[in-house]
Amino acid sequence: MDGEIGSGRRDSVRTMTEPQQESRDGGVVARSIDEFVTQLRRFTDRVQGLAGAVPARIPLPSLPSPPGAMSAAQLKAIAQAVKAQRQSLAAMREQLTAYDEQMAVFERVLDPLLEWSTTWARLEQAVGDLIPRDRSGDQAGG
Repeated sequence: MDGEIGSGRRDSVRTMTEPQQESRDGGVVARSIDEFVTQLRRFTDRVQGLAGAVPARIPLPSLPSPPGAMSAAQLKAIAQAVKAQRQSLAAMREQLTAYDEQMAVFERVLDPLLEWSTTWARLEQAVGDLIPRDRSGDQAGG
């Protein structure tokens, strides 16, 4: 009999594999969530029924959108912000390119002016060396 009971027990008791365990746990969790939502709806309906009997002084707040929708809205806002920042950077790049071009033109204008200024300074020095300085005339005039 022991052999039969043992073999009978093995046949009647199923060993759960991991996928069966996960589906069972998932089903329990899903049922628990469904029960919670159902209870929350009943509670909300009762509260609204009671609030209907009392003059409506305080408006009932609307229920928030589901977390998935909030995440999508937040991701959309982030995507729009990133796009706006990239557009801003592109505009800055264009402004910097224009500024760089202006500086290049300014630099090309300054080169001849620098040469001219250097030549003028040498000319002043040469002319100054040609004119004798009369120190006695400076003292008599001053």
